[in-house]
Amino acid sequence: MRRSYDDIRSRGAELVAIGTGNLDYARNFMAEEDIPFPVLVDDDGAAARAASLPRVGVRIMTPRTWRATMATRKRGFHTKKPGKRVDQLGGTFVVGPGDVVHYDHVDRTSADHAPIADVLAALP
Repeated sequence: MRRSYDDIRSRGAELVAIGTGNLDYARNFMAEEDIPFPVLVDDDGAAARAASLPRVGVRIMTPRTWRATMATRKRGFHTKKPGKRVDQLGGTFVVGPGDVVHYDHVDRTSADHAPIADVLAALP
């Protein structure tokens, strides 16, 4: 998403990330990865529960996930120290104006993410 941030902003939208780590983790992540958008902290999981995002339990590192993780590393992205909820899956939502959800994608694995083309297409 970071690479598409300018495109997202040019469409009149804002990108906000919600992380599973604590405030120090979020600050370090933003600095190390040069994140230009806000990163909020969901250390207790309230936002994840409100969005009905599942947790993966023991399925976190399957062969498919391992391959996807290695492919991600080859593209230059690196996993940082995890937060308390390492088994929390993510999601991507395009919301608003108001409370209208234009797009939602709930990750099926830790390496599954919304296609950026789909996110951009959903921007009003």
